[in-house]
Amino acid sequence: MSQPTMKIHPLAGSVAPAEILINVAKLVTAYYSERPDPSEPSHRVAFGTSGHRGSSFKRSFNEYHVLAMTQAICDYRKANGIDGPLFIGIDTHALSEPAFVSAMEVLAANGVEAHVSAGGEYVPTPAISHAILTYNHGRTGGLADGIVITPSHNPPDGGGFKYNPTNGGPADTDITGWVERQANAYLTDDLKAVKRMPFEQAMAASTTHQHDFLRHYVDDIGNVIDMDAIRAAGVRMAVDPLGGAGVNYWPAIAAKYNLDLTVLNTVVDTSFRFMSVDWDGKIRMDPSSPYAMQGLIGLKESYDVAFACDTDHDRHGIVCASAGLIPPNHYLSVAIDYLFQNRPQWSATAAVGKTLVSSQMIDRVSAGIGRKVVEVPVGFKWFAAGLVDGSLGFGGEESAGASFLRRDGRVWTTDKDGLAPALLSAEITAKTGRDPGENYQALIAKYGEPTADRIQAVANPEQKAKLSKLSPEQVSSTTLAGEAITAVMTKAPGNNAAIGGLKVVTENGWFAARPSGTEDIYKIYGESFSGQEHLQAILKEAQAIVDEALK
Repeated sequence: MSQPTMKIHPLAGSVAPAEILINVAKLVTAYYSERPDPSEPSHRVAFGTSGHRGSSFKRSFNEYHVLAMTQAICDYRKANGIDGPLFIGIDTHALSEPAFVSAMEVLAANGVEAHVSAGGEYVPTPAISHAILTYNHGRTGGLADGIVITPSHNPPDGGGFKYNPTNGGPADTDITGWVERQANAYLTDDLKAVKRMPFEQAMAASTTHQHDFLRHYVDDIGNVIDMDAIRAAGVRMAVDPLGGAGVNYWPAIAAKYNLDLTVLNTVVDTSFRFMSVDWDGKIRMDPSSPYAMQGLIGLKESYDVAFACDTDHDRHGIVCASAGLIPPNHYLSVAIDYLFQNRPQWSATAAVGKTLVSSQMIDRVSAGIGRKVVEVPVGFKWFAAGLVDGSLGFGGEESAGASFLRRDGRVWTTDKDGLAPALLSAEITAKTGRDPGENYQALIAKYGEPTADRIQAVANPEQKAKLSKLSPEQVSSTTLAGEAITAVMTKAPGNNAAIGGLKVVTENGWFAARPSGTEDIYKIYGESFSGQEHLQAILKEAQAIVDEALK
């Protein structure tokens, strides 16, 4: 039986040595030269929790995939009467540039009114969501949608492609399922029916327009965060964009709102050689990882609060003197506690959205401030509708992804926004006189202290499929780590959607087991309000259930 722990690589936390850096020229060459074999499952288009992801080295993300997916999205738009502009943006991964070229060749050939970033500026995921929602506000027809070309925080050899429909959030499973089937049909038919024109012609087409994503986003974020309070309190901040799509957004925010914000790293390098290595020996731009965030953690005494975002800037990591890097669940709890008590214009019935692998601390905090919790499966798409209509004030994931309403209670973004939660840490510091780590200690004093851990292990597609179909009947015990089981779930209580795994809950602890939607691994999440020993007992019993399921 595998042990309930992650094996930490010897390089974890150290600056990436030259020998593990990708060969960018070979990666881009493979994008154009390698062809996927549609009969091989790993070569097919597969939308996980947030788009299709892969690598040209593995023939899972290359020119063929992007041409097929873009044509499928054009077909979906036509079939559903979506005829407004399509906002398209890319992050700083090496495969994002060639993927943009492929996508534009197809969009222009299909006559789609594509809005590209002014001057080739990189575009954070939340800036795409913001553009869609801003354009669609008050409209009933001619609605906009978008494409984000990003594999998020994944390693430098990764490529990713995500469709955001007219609600501005990640596409729901019914949409991604349709696009996936259509794209794979194009792959099988050797792209015969895909419409395409040369890139130079596509960029000069009358349907291709420039859009200043940066200015529109930066000018509006003051309606989400109380910049006056941050400036008046003189909060000293630092940010590391981790070489990501927001690299030029931070200086613009600092200048626009006159903030004491130091941008520590403005380098964009597709090898990401400046990163410290993650837990498994890979380079991963994950702002929630203490290994990837070593550089910023070392500066915790120099600023009141410091933060970072991943490559497409839809995740946040918060560092402060009192706590170093704050675990995502801790910060989500602090943000929820603060926001619902400092946003008087929000609806009194606006609920808290959380994914089922997020901390039980969120439930306790929400109960303490009199707010309902809506618990959904993993995937930010489940929060989009609630954020649009204001029935959710906040949506958060344990993987450091969140978004919340504007100060006046209207929707801001329906996709994860790394920049707003990062800046919120400064507002919290300014308004409470305590950094987020100190605010979390106050929550512990009130609600108890959870201990959490996560097991990750390699799993092939067949094993992942087995895990996603776990049933309540596979838990025969009535207790977990000595406590009575109060719930065994394969569907989320907030919306009755399948969780693609299993969650078992007791009064003071829980575990959830599910396959990753983006990598060939499975994850077991566990949490206890009764200490480390109880947590390890939970994880051990959870691992036994998973091992049995994988036999």
